[in-house]
Amino acid sequence: MDAVTGLPPAVALQQTRTGGSSRSSVGTVTTLSNSLRMLFSRTGTYPAGAERLDSDAFSANTPAGACPQCHGVGLVFAVSESSVVPDPSLSIRQGAVAAWPGAWLGKNFRDILATLGYDVDRPWRDLDQADRHWILFTDEQPVVTVHSEREAGRIQRPYQGKWTGVRAYVLETFATTRSAPIRRRLRGYLDATPCPLCGGRRLRPEALAVTFAGHDIAALGALPVERLVELLRTAAAEQEPDSASATLLGDLLGRSELVVDLGLGYLALDRAVPTLSAGELQRLRLATQLRSGLFGVVYVLDEPSAGLHPADTEALQRVLLGLRDAGNSVLLVEHDLDLVRSADWLVDVGPGAGTGGGRVLHSGPVAGLQDVTASVTRPYLAVDHRPAVRAEPRTPTGWLKLQGVSAHNLHDLDVALPLGTFTVVTGVSGAGKSTLLGVLADAVRAHLGLPDPVEEETEDDPEAAETAPDEDAPDGSEDLPSTPTSRVGRVDGLDAVRRLVLVDQRPIGRTPRSNLATYTGLFDAVRSTFAKTPEARRRRWSASRFSFNVAAGRCPTCKGEGFLAVRMLFLPGSYSVCPTCHGSRYAAETLEVTHRGRTIADVLDLDVDAALVALDDIPAAVRGLTALRDVGLGYLRLGQPATELSGGEAQRIKLATELQRTRLAGTLYLLDEPTTGLHPADVERLLRLLQDLVDAGSTVVVVEHDAAVALAADWLVDLGPGGGDAGGRVVDAGPPAEVVQRGAGPTALHLGRRLG
Repeated sequence: MDAVTGLPPAVALQQTRTGGSSRSSVGTVTTLSNSLRMLFSRTGTYPAGAERLDSDAFSANTPAGACPQCHGVGLVFAVSESSVVPDPSLSIRQGAVAAWPGAWLGKNFRDILATLGYDVDRPWRDLDQADRHWILFTDEQPVVTVHSEREAGRIQRPYQGKWTGVRAYVLETFATTRSAPIRRRLRGYLDATPCPLCGGRRLRPEALAVTFAGHDIAALGALPVERLVELLRTAAAEQEPDSASATLLGDLLGRSELVVDLGLGYLALDRAVPTLSAGELQRLRLATQLRSGLFGVVYVLDEPSAGLHPADTEALQRVLLGLRDAGNSVLLVEHDLDLVRSADWLVDVGPGAGTGGGRVLHSGPVAGLQDVTASVTRPYLAVDHRPAVRAEPRTPTGWLKLQGVSAHNLHDLDVALPLGTFTVVTGVSGAGKSTLLGVLADAVRAHLGLPDPVEEETEDDPEAAETAPDEDAPDGSEDLPSTPTSRVGRVDGLDAVRRLVLVDQRPIGRTPRSNLATYTGLFDAVRSTFAKTPEARRRRWSASRFSFNVAAGRCPTCKGEGFLAVRMLFLPGSYSVCPTCHGSRYAAETLEVTHRGRTIADVLDLDVDAALVALDDIPAAVRGLTALRDVGLGYLRLGQPATELSGGEAQRIKLATELQRTRLAGTLYLLDEPTTGLHPADVERLLRLLQDLVDAGSTVVVVEHDAAVALAADWLVDLGPGGGDAGGRVVDAGPPAEVVQRGAGPTALHLGRRLG
């Protein structure tokens, strides 16, 4: 840029895709728990003779505060015979001990038992009770010489085998493994009960003995924030104005009240982050960062309405207008039409995306956009614009009926979903939409015999940070996290589902090495084409030479990263472009091979739209690129790192990857808010793709807030009427036109307003 004038101090609130580790809570994400801990530490009522505790002693995520028996989890895990031997009719050789690992280690346990004289071919239930108890619960570790059976022509020499009881193996491995899949598998073989020492409250007895206003910190953390605010207001009125208690209470009250103002008063501070909807988590982050008391500042927010129901967006709008009225400037990047219409000033950039955009088409009052014919946004902001309602809903080919669903805030819910149709699940944030989708996914997985997905824990807040391994392989059955605490009384109609595809907004990779081209698989076709060029054949280079993850072809200085990390002792690290490859990631020799005049690095630098022209001689690449363009991602570069993609972009990349595959009738597609980050014009394009999937014989179930998507459905299921404990019920269900006509609940009222 040549010049910037009139720039005030700025606060930028970016989108965050991570969902939090298992220890993350509403309190840790908002840092309200920090203030509450400080309040107890400084002003709590201590037992006679007790020493004052530091604030860390009131956190279950620190060694000083965590209960010594359950280590701050609130649960203790135990192994029972029924938990590790689910089918006692099987013999040990047949796999009766389900908790044992597969491959060699499981066979090792079996061979040791046989060597010790136990009958591994009798059904488990026919073994003596004393033998079963020893196998499961002994702490003895005898060492024996094992003579393994000959397998597939291989001769195995005798070896010294050390026995470990099943309970000891499960508990030790569960506690020490760094593998998320192994930990998740073993969790299924453990019985969990509330910790007998802390009663499930996660803290040491010393911390639980301290009270404020007659409550310990665990009791206050379990209160809905709106009730916590009432209690704190009462306590604040009794304090001396300049006391430490008054200061701490004032800060805690102000930030808690903002959570209530954003419509999240039903949440408790101890509510785990993985149980929150995307909309709830988005507003919590806003509540954390907007409570600053600043004025004369420009707030820059990237799509703050993402994941919000229109009723929740109204609360957000009031907060943003309050910031403006307090003397600040508020700049949004936004697609929500209601928020756009409420703006004082509108900047429209376009007319297209990627190389087709980049021009300021309009900068002025919202009404002035109607004079800009080149704007794609203009028709959607017109006074007479109305989303289309599906005139003739499809006739269901059958029904999926879930009865007695209980998970999170769903309590004994009965719901029916039509097969062979396009169904949209609506409701305010926290109504239970994503939970219902997860329960449905669990039921279908169990029916199809699919494994549970890998549950990744991600760094999300300063008090409960954990790391997770990188995953960069598209798998239609692992995207949506399962709901391990769910219970379903009965599910009918599953026989009609032959395949399950789940698409959510989790990242497609957690390092810059994962990108658009590698995830979709189209880069394999590109590398193979480069390997077939005359120059590559002359040098006898295979396709792997053109991967920046292989030592032979990548830059030796940056190891294929394209940049170098500069680590500081007392300052945050920084990154600089690699001086050897100048960011291309490849060795100079690799870049001597070209296809149509472009190096492999040049190809990665193309956006999808440009690549469709440049690579039109590679059919496999064209298929993938066409699918990416069809979901509205024509502007993304092929080599764009996964870490730079929004949640909505990641979800559409997964959908594009699926669209390349052969479509089978009987497939159930589950999507969680696929329009996040989409312009209304791109929403229409995505809708056509989803409708095509249904026309091909599939069933599509979408959790969505967008009115255009809801009204285009064959069937609506509206959950609510509120969030949290006030939600979890079916408010209405039926064709969209009928739901709107009945007007039950906030969703129907909003859709009715959009239709005029």
